[in-house]
Amino acid sequence: MNNVTFTLNGKKTTLSIDPSKRFLDVLRNDLNLKGPKEGCGEGECGACAVLIDGDIVNTCILPAANVEGKNVTTIEGFAHTKKYAVIKEAFKETGGVQCGFCTPGMIIATESLLNKNPSPSDEAIRIGLSGNLCRCTGYELIIKAVKRAAKRGEGLW
Repeated sequence: MNNVTFTLNGKKTTLSIDPSKRFLDVLRNDLNLKGPKEGCGEGECGACAVLIDGDIVNTCILPAANVEGKNVTTIEGFAHTKKYAVIKEAFKETGGVQCGFCTPGMIIATESLLNKNPSPSDEAIRIGLSGNLCRCTGYELIIKAVKRAAKRGEGLW
């Protein structure tokens, strides 16, 4: 067991954990944050995505030791922001959500994309969300949601 210290959703956090433990398991089991989900377990689907120092990271393949000194934002922390409200409404209005399993990862990916490119083209959106799988909605509605969020959130990103 080692101490791992990081900032989680704006709060300094220190845990005594096995440093090789998957960070997804730390979030879900040790910290009771259920937004990041176990999807593929191979870093391919994005259901477990969080922001680490502003970059999207799949936590199912991330050893917990790798967050030492980092700033981690989960969907639970992001949900308290104005940006989240804009993205959530856009997904809701366009039908960009169905079962909801992929939604936290899609919203985190949208935040990451819009921070880097506040006015993305359809192709840029496809590339920005390419690590996130949705089995229900279909990507056209999600692309529409991201475009709507970008337009409504002008000046936020």
